[in-house]
Amino acid sequence: MSKAQYEGYTDQAATKLVREKFGDTNVYAQNAKSILTKASGFIAAYDFTINPYRGCQYGCSYCYAAAFSPNNKMRHDWGKWVIFKENSADILEKELENWYRKNPHLSPKIYMSSVTDPYQPLESKLQLTRRLLEVMLPYRPVLVIQTRSPIITRDIDYLQRFQHLRINMSIPSGSEVVRKDFEPRSPSIKARFNAIYKIKHSIDSLKGFVPKLSVTITPLLPTLPTDESDFIQKLAIADRVVIQDFHPSDQRSLVASTRQEAKEIKNKYAWWYDSKHFGYLQFKEKLVSQLPGIEIKEGKAGFTYE
Repeated sequence: MSKAQYEGYTDQAATKLVREKFGDTNVYAQNAKSILTKASGFIAAYDFTINPYRGCQYGCSYCYAAAFSPNNKMRHDWGKWVIFKENSADILEKELENWYRKNPHLSPKIYMSSVTDPYQPLESKLQLTRRLLEVMLPYRPVLVIQTRSPIITRDIDYLQRFQHLRINMSIPSGSEVVRKDFEPRSPSIKARFNAIYKIKHSIDSLKGFVPKLSVTITPLLPTLPTDESDFIQKLAIADRVVIQDFHPSDQRSLVASTRQEAKEIKNKYAWWYDSKHFGYLQFKEKLVSQLPGIEIKEGKAGFTYE
C-alpha cells in the first residue's frame, strides 16, 4: 500500500485532504484498521494502548511522540496538524467483543493515550474520546487516561462509572513562565489543578467510583524557587506523583526522544539543571519529605494502574 500523502505536507498528489482548520491546525480524517495496539516497552504492564488521534495540538517542545509523525515535514510542524480516527468507536466495539470471546473472565488493561492527548482542543468538537469511553464501559477495563487537559472534566458522568480508573494529569512544572517556554499551546497549570479538584470533589463515592489520581511531572521541568512551595503543596491532591527526566536524545526518526526545540529551551534554565541546589534529585527529595503518605514514583514504575 502506498504511503499516505497529506495536503500541505507533500510535493506529490495529496491522498489525505484537510477536512477543516481548527485554529491554526490542519485536521485530517482517517479510518483506522485497528484502535487497540498491543502495549510494549515503557507501558508493557498494559494489554493495549488506545489513541483516538494522531498528532497533538498542544505540540509540546519536548514531546517524544513527534518522532512518530507521518513524515519529516509534519515532524517539524508538530502541533499544527491532527489526524482523527473517524471510525474508532466502531472498531473498538469489535475489538473488545473479540477480546471477551477469547478472555471472558479477564478485563483488558488499557492505557489512553500513549502518543497523543485524548483531550486536546479538537476533542471538544469531535468527542471521539467520549464515544470510546461509552463503548468501553460495559467491558469493565482497567483504564488509565493520560492528559494535560481540563476538557476531561466534561466526561465526569462517564468517568465515575469506571470501577478501575486512574487519571494521570501531566503538570511538568509549577511555574507558568516555564510552561509558556516549553509548552506554550497547552492549558495553564491552574486549569489542570482545577480539573483534578473538580474530578475528586464532584463524584459522590456512594453513587460512583472516585478514580485514582496521579500528577505526572514528566519530564521534570524547572520550577522557580518562588513557586516551588506552593506547587508541592498543591500536589497533595493526588495519591501519586510521578517524576521522570527527559528522554535520551536521538536524531533517528521513529525513536522516542527529546526534540531539539526542548534542548535549546533547556539552555535558558541552566541555573536549574546544573545547580547543586536545584534539579531532579533535589526536587525528588523535597517531594518525599513534604508529601508524606503520597506515592512518589519514578519513570516506568509510576505509570502502572496500581
